[in-house]
Amino acid sequence: MIFDCVRRFHNLFRKEDLVIISSRRSRLSSAVVGVAVAALATAGAATVVARTTTAEAAADVPAAAVPLAAGVEDEGADCAVTLPGSLTANSRLPDPFTRLNGTRISSRSDWRCRRAEIRELAERYVYGDKPAKPASVTGTVSSSGITVNVSHNGRSSSFSASVSLPSGTGPFPAVVVLGGFGADTAAIRAAGAAVINYDPYAVGREGTPRNNKQGAFYSIYGSSSSTGLLMAWAWGVSRIIDVIEQAGGNILRPDATGVTGCSRFGKGAFVIGAFDQRIALTMPIESGSAGVPIFRGIPGEGAQSLSSAYGEQPWLGDAFGSFTSNPNSLPVDTHEVVAMFAPRGLFIMDNPHITNLGPRSASVAALGGAEVYQALGVGGNITYWSDIQDGNHCANRAEWRTPLQQNIQKFLLKTGNAAGAMRISSRASGNLADWRTWQTPTLSDGPTTPPTTPPTNPPTTPPTTPPTNPPGTGACRVTGTVSAWNNGLTEDITITNTGTTAVNGWALVFALPSGQTITSGWNASYSPNSGQVTARNVSYNASIAPNASVSIGFQASHTGNTARPTAFTLNGAACSVT
Repeated sequence: MIFDCVRRFHNLFRKEDLVIISSRRSRLSSAVVGVAVAALATAGAATVVARTTTAEAAADVPAAAVPLAAGVEDEGADCAVTLPGSLTANSRLPDPFTRLNGTRISSRSDWRCRRAEIRELAERYVYGDKPAKPASVTGTVSSSGITVNVSHNGRSSSFSASVSLPSGTGPFPAVVVLGGFGADTAAIRAAGAAVINYDPYAVGREGTPRNNKQGAFYSIYGSSSSTGLLMAWAWGVSRIIDVIEQAGGNILRPDATGVTGCSRFGKGAFVIGAFDQRIALTMPIESGSAGVPIFRGIPGEGAQSLSSAYGEQPWLGDAFGSFTSNPNSLPVDTHEVVAMFAPRGLFIMDNPHITNLGPRSASVAALGGAEVYQALGVGGNITYWSDIQDGNHCANRAEWRTPLQQNIQKFLLKTGNAAGAMRISSRASGNLADWRTWQTPTLSDGPTTPPTTPPTNPPTTPPTTPPTNPPGTGACRVTGTVSAWNNGLTEDITITNTGTTAVNGWALVFALPSGQTITSGWNASYSPNSGQVTARNVSYNASIAPNASVSIGFQASHTGNTARPTAFTLNGAACSVT
């Protein structure tokens, strides 16, 4: 479990035109990749509850339909990626749906190679390279421990991790806990999963200069490697999974691995899960700068500065040093790293009481990444939870116990189907609309051939007044879902234009139930925050074509009434509600 003395022993705040086809991408056979693509397409079609339309949420997800982790470390390993020769500053978040050639993906199967592009960008500019599986990885798995032995290019290293099994008969799923600080290990074991206690410092040691990094990773790839500690730690967990796979699954199941960590180890858990698609569930806690929070938001929020995070420890790759004072030049941001997890389970736990952790920027990253989950049809597989009372760093929180167990049941035991939720504290609530100019597409189920040139029609700039030809009565439909808790709720709303002409610039008016007050929203501007509310489009979703939809949502406090809004009208015309 998370120790109460964490703040004494684990201090987050101490001072302290190029074409790349990665070598790891050439090692994966096309046959394996084909199976992985099929699995992703099937997973993307699953029905979910949260962060989806009501039509998609009509039925709960059967346990057997929960998307599985990939059977390989990197299922996009065969995707050729051409990185940009120059970088252009952009104060808004990059579009996760737009390829490096300027075209947008249009099908769920397109996501595999778009994800590969994001991975390469993140490696080159943020974390450093994660090498492919070494030439030789051997080891043992017992009921009490795992040993890992690695050899590559004449160099070798080894490390180990302890194992604590739950009661019952295996084989068991397992959660890797970094450095003893992560989600409540007693709750993990009580849920039926084993705990693998992983010492990241054995693989990438802190307190070393960038030109003399130490640990098992650097014994193989050199002490002057430009890869940062977070990616080295990720490499180590991937080698643990290699050994579990080789062991035959008698004690630990190779298809049901999770990872968690808090503070600096929360940064590590975030990167570990993003860069190994065999990991079914990732649970970073209060990760702070260099973790979940968007890099572009950190300077304005007053969180630990990027230069401080970069200099405190060599967590980030050496190349990131060029962006510490200018994150707007980064061609990637952490909302896209969040998106890299889709369709796998992601449960982000955050602390709104410590500004230095960047919780507002972290909520924006979660909301941005959740748009990819939603586009893939698996919006219920991501949870962001910062609505907590205890402000102590890395405390053991009652609010997280139930969703922790639900996520373990869903993604590791595969016995549950609880939908994820966005439980964002009003103390540190970010607004995704302030950070993006792109709109989430509706992705088709089948493969598409990408166009060779960028689209010529960018998103329409909204008019300052509503259009003169609004849809008539019955020409709009509103669907939605509510996720409520003791004093708050979120409402996801989908607006569908059922008319025959496009809506260019829209205002959705609705009656908010008595006792509800909007505290934040996404994909629309809301005014006032109670009573009769008007939600107006933002720049990237102003146009709604016939039979097309836009998704918006808000978070609100309540005094006991958790009913849905009523009396919806779009540009003055009444909408049907389902």
